[in-house]
Amino acid sequence: MTLALIAALPFLGALLPGLMIRAGRTACATATGSVTLLALALLALQAPAVLRGEIVQTRIDWLPALGLNATFFLDGLGLLFAGLILGIGLLIILYARFYLAKSDPMGQFYSYLMLFQGAMVGIVLSDNILLLLVFWELTSLSSFLLIGYWRHLPEGRQGARMALAVTGGGGLAMIAGMLILGNIAGSYDLTVILQHKDVIQASDWYLPALILILLGAFTKSAQFPFHFWLPHAMAAPTPVSAYLHSATMVKAGLFLMARMWPVLAGTPEWFWIVSTAGLVTMVMAAKIAFFKDDLKALLAFSTVSHLGLITMLLGFGTKAAATVAVFHIINHATFKAALFMTAGIVDHEAHTRDLRRLGGLRTLMPITFTVALLASLSMAGIPPLNGFLSKELMLEEAAHTTWITPWAMGVLATIGAMFSVAYSFRFLAHGFLGPVRDDYPHAPHDPGPGLWGAPAFLVLLVVVIGLFPMASAAWLVDVAAGAVTGAPVAVKISHWHGLEPAALWMSIAAVGGGLMMLGAWAPLRAMWDGTPRPEAKRIFDGIIEPLAALARSLTYAIHNSSLSRAIAVAVLAIAAAALWAFSGGSHAPGSRALMPVEPVVAVIWAVTMAAAVSVPFLHRVRVVALIFVGVVGLLLVPFFVLMSAPDLALTQLSVEVVTILLMLLALNFLPKTTPEESPAPRRLFDAGVAGIAGIGIGWLAWEMMTRNAAFKPISHFHLAQSKPGAGGTNVVNTILVDFRGYDTFGEIIVLGIAALAIYALSENLMRSPAVTRRLAGTRPEREAGDRHPMMLVVSTRLLLPMAMMVGVYIYLRGHNMPGGGFVAGLVFAIAYLMQYMASGYVWSHARQRYDHHVLIGWGVLIATLSGAGAWAFGLPFLTSGYEYVHLWPLEEFELATAAIFDLGVFLCVLGAVLLALASLSRLAQRTGEVANTRAYDTEAPQESR
Repeated sequence: MTLALIAALPFLGALLPGLMIRAGRTACATATGSVTLLALALLALQAPAVLRGEIVQTRIDWLPALGLNATFFLDGLGLLFAGLILGIGLLIILYARFYLAKSDPMGQFYSYLMLFQGAMVGIVLSDNILLLLVFWELTSLSSFLLIGYWRHLPEGRQGARMALAVTGGGGLAMIAGMLILGNIAGSYDLTVILQHKDVIQASDWYLPALILILLGAFTKSAQFPFHFWLPHAMAAPTPVSAYLHSATMVKAGLFLMARMWPVLAGTPEWFWIVSTAGLVTMVMAAKIAFFKDDLKALLAFSTVSHLGLITMLLGFGTKAAATVAVFHIINHATFKAALFMTAGIVDHEAHTRDLRRLGGLRTLMPITFTVALLASLSMAGIPPLNGFLSKELMLEEAAHTTWITPWAMGVLATIGAMFSVAYSFRFLAHGFLGPVRDDYPHAPHDPGPGLWGAPAFLVLLVVVIGLFPMASAAWLVDVAAGAVTGAPVAVKISHWHGLEPAALWMSIAAVGGGLMMLGAWAPLRAMWDGTPRPEAKRIFDGIIEPLAALARSLTYAIHNSSLSRAIAVAVLAIAAAALWAFSGGSHAPGSRALMPVEPVVAVIWAVTMAAAVSVPFLHRVRVVALIFVGVVGLLLVPFFVLMSAPDLALTQLSVEVVTILLMLLALNFLPKTTPEESPAPRRLFDAGVAGIAGIGIGWLAWEMMTRNAAFKPISHFHLAQSKPGAGGTNVVNTILVDFRGYDTFGEIIVLGIAALAIYALSENLMRSPAVTRRLAGTRPEREAGDRHPMMLVVSTRLLLPMAMMVGVYIYLRGHNMPGGGFVAGLVFAIAYLMQYMASGYVWSHARQRYDHHVLIGWGVLIATLSGAGAWAFGLPFLTSGYEYVHLWPLEEFELATAAIFDLGVFLCVLGAVLLALASLSRLAQRTGEVANTRAYDTEAPQESR
């Protein structure tokens, strides 16, 4: 369960910032960081086993038959990425504490950040590809929130939408590819899929699966032609840029390619698609980065370039290249996160990121300059820093790879490295070197350690890995690269390989060429400005805007706010589809014998039909229509009894009573009659649609009931297992609280949400002066001599304890006889509702001891805890336990955990009904209805408004 806990901790931690921000910004950051630190500590505890070559696994079966399981595994690759996500995430939390302004909602920011962190950790730890896909889409959604955090900025909103559109679209393609892959391998578990390389690559579906999966990876990691979204995402706060675009989100695509490398790599299709996309991205983005004036834009395109470098290495398909790719993932995360945070410091202190307005910061911000210097030199590939080591290895692999011609790959990789040197030195020269200026937007100076501490730590890693690569990083590269290649790796990293390797001369050419480009900056910039080139954002907008216009026109044409039209379209479409399906095959009459029709049943059926037919003819008088609807509902009760379904009969009876009473109260706020709005032809059309729906449903029910089931019904299982499996003889109740307890759990939550929604709507209505005036104008006329008749008051007083006793009895007997918490809650609710009707809201509400909200909350909490308790015994959620006990002088009786769950159902149902009742009653008072303070008003009562 440790891996599941590591994946769950960030999501649980997302709840803390909203609470802890009340205690202050430092407390909020500390609580958030503590969760990440705990997850990192749990990960570190698993590291020794992974370093020994073991694979740590956690499996939580949900629906094994459908391949839906929460399975996690940790190998070397997962350890590397999870460590980067949590480690750099911890530094970002510290950095954000001092970066965000006081006006920025820090609690909201940390909640978004933890949601994203949890989604990323889930991706790298998931074993089931369906679970991985869920986390994958969660990264798109949570990054949308982070990129658009400064929602007051138009560029922030646009960048968030663009990122969501591109990465979300790629994610949809990846879903299809992963499903194809799972179908080929016969399993949705990654550990199984990774063992079927030959089967997958021999399949006719290999190429479609490869293309679809790579679409997901390329869009997430901003590979050409999907590179344009990442620079526009720089509108996010710098902590977001440093986290998402150095170590996490953009690395998700690289992780996916590395994870699937054992089964997808090694084919010509993989080589040409992946290596070409990576090479083009690396060179193109590096060139663009050199000419960017915004610090974050320069770093954004440099990130795209380095992502292309790693993609290119993975595309080579060789064990050595994949090992270099893993090594550069580590190096890039360290120096790029440090550089983003450095750019944020400059922006924070100088109030600008424009290189044309900077320069001379070396003197004014010495600490920041030192961090920027070491990180930039590493990005440029200058020895002895870690970026140099992986760049040399990359160039060596490129020199020995044939792409179109034997030398093309090496030449283009050298050009990409040359641009990398050029933009790295421009970052330093134009930002920090040169004379001090007197026209900064704000006087720059070094911030406190809260801002420079995190990038300084990362730069320390840059130096340590650069000086001592074998001791500090080789062990991690070995296990991670071994997980990628599926074979043991023993990497040898050193600074000097002699004069023979081509990488030495390629590196010298890159450094020399980059310095020459920086020296020729002015003419190169003039040439760049004068050269026409396509703008990716303009192309994207040109595609999106017509699609959005088409979507709007279709939406306005189909959804015109007419509920009747929408229902008619849906009914006719369903009926047409059903008729088409029915006419496509042969049919035989049903073989099940019909039950004899008793005279009493025929009379009840006739009355039910008469009431149902009366509703459309008399629906304009709302009270009459409601009475007929109630008649139909109540007359279903004897049919349930006839079909030997006493539980359904009890439920139907109690639900119908509660519903009718609440609707009667709600009708107080509506006119007594409904105006005639539709012309006769429209009413005839509506009647035809309704007839089609009714006849279709009735015919379908007849066909189903007169035929045997095509498959063995699950009811046999429930009947056989009700007693031994759930400890109850009432099969309906055991289904509700055990076999299908999760459905019931969801239903009571929905019921509670509905009651809370009614409360919220009524509260909002009562705050509106216009609504209050309108309610005051709907005061009903007095039609009876006394509002609270004495006979009704006395009878409901006497019935209250008896009804409550009946409710308790129904609750206790529910596991073995008709009853249960749901019906018991409705019986209690009816008893209380009668008190409201007999004595009025004010009198009844004054005697209320418990808040209805609390009842709903306790109900959901008790139901949750009763279900979660099964986990302590290694059983699935909501698995019942029971035991028979004998206490003198009582007979032997049963104690079951299902009764605890049923108690939660009882409380939630009771709280929901009473909260809805109270909300409607409070609205009634706003109509001007007099509220009494005494039980009944046979004599002059004391009245209050």
